[in-house]
Amino acid sequence: MKKTLILTGASRGIGRALAMALARAGYNLVLNARSEAPLQAVLEEVRSLGVAGKAVVGNAAKSEVARALVAQAEALGGFFGYIHNAGVLHPGPLVFELAEPLFMEVLEANLLAGYQLARFAYPLLRQQGEGVVVYVGSGAAESNLPGLGAYAVAKAAEEHLARQLAAEVPEVACFIYRPGVVETDMQRQAREAQGSAAPVLHQVFRGYKEGGLLLSPEQAAQALVRLLPRARSFHGKIATWRDA
Repeated sequence: MKKTLILTGASRGIGRALAMALARAGYNLVLNARSEAPLQAVLEEVRSLGVAGKAVVGNAAKSEVARALVAQAEALGGFFGYIHNAGVLHPGPLVFELAEPLFMEVLEANLLAGYQLARFAYPLLRQQGEGVVVYVGSGAAESNLPGLGAYAVAKAAEEHLARQLAAEVPEVACFIYRPGVVETDMQRQAREAQGSAAPVLHQVFRGYKEGGLLLSPEQAAQALVRLLPRARSFHGKIATWRDA
């Protein structure tokens, strides 16, 4: 039986590239994103590659969405874990200037969704005694770049969540994947950021693009897929695209 993975943030960027790469590697997929039309388009592409796929539209930070993702994965059979790739940035304002709804949206997408997935997936994976869980992290978790405060806080907490899960349930291989500097909508948002810290972000993120330092989403995705069979060796640790 093919293994089934849940993938959040699957409608674009690294998530879309991951969906394609995982399908080509033979994984059945349950895909999640908040935007229905692009998610359905990715689902059709995945199915065209010969694997089974389901889509659950909605915010994975909501318990009913996370529960539905796990239920769909169970229904497909061979449930083996999840990759939490979804994220929100909202760059530009200083952290204390960011409106509360935007701050909460960043926390929900990066941290709370990761917690909700664990709530419903880990009891099953623990019962099976195996599985793989990946949290897509970021070097922002260890930096204090003005204009990325909420994202940095959320990623630091999300990465800690991954390490906590690894310590509590050692039979399920859980690691953090930092994909590097990748050309995505988040990069564009940072290059075009508005707010008090925008000049700093423009200098840094436009510099990545002008310097030719950006990876493609496909490169970042393919590296993670190559790492999955070695997940146990990264348990409780950070892996990067270079490790592939």
